[in-house]
Amino acid sequence: MPEFSLLQKIVIWVVPVIFAITVHEVAHGWVANKLGDPTARLLGRLTLNPIKHIDPIGTVILPLVMMWTTGFAFGWAKPVPVDWRNLRHPKRDMALVAVAGPGANLFMFVLWMLLAKAALAAEGSVGAAAAPVYYMALAGMSVNALFMVLNLLPVPPLDGSRVLAAILPPRWALRFGQLERYGLLIVVVLLVTGLLGKILTPPMQALQGLASLFLR
Repeated sequence: MPEFSLLQKIVIWVVPVIFAITVHEVAHGWVANKLGDPTARLLGRLTLNPIKHIDPIGTVILPLVMMWTTGFAFGWAKPVPVDWRNLRHPKRDMALVAVAGPGANLFMFVLWMLLAKAALAAEGSVGAAAAPVYYMALAGMSVNALFMVLNLLPVPPLDGSRVLAAILPPRWALRFGQLERYGLLIVVVLLVTGLLGKILTPPMQALQGLASLFLR
């Protein structure tokens, strides 16, 4: 991307970040509702209204600070509540609920990629007017790729840990679940040591490579 002012960066990134966070959480609640747990629906969380999902720190403060310091935005929303006791097949269904979030991000990645392609195609007729849409679409692709790959890591409480817990034998799953109290610390350690970047880079590059081929 070319150099943008802070205000331009906020305009380009705010919509993709909010949609990535909101749709990710709604997907969890929607699948849980389909599988027997109406908790999110009864609490009014099955809505694309971002106000219902905003976490003051993760959805507002952190993305703005990151935009100011790095030029890139990341964050999180309030987790959608899921009561596993209401699910018809708790162990299997919790894995399906968990994978719904990254699945939604993959779906949005594809939609943003299609929008970027359309913006490129329209550039010849509308000229510079298509540029903001194109760069917003690139931001949407980056955010959703990161959300998907990061959340698939098998680190509690990330979504990948729920999938792994569903595969493990019950005794191992119970012990694995006890790591959740240290989950944030584990992620921070991975980030500070640079291991998180090394883990995320290959799948992110693979997605970006596929997108580059499509956008040619």
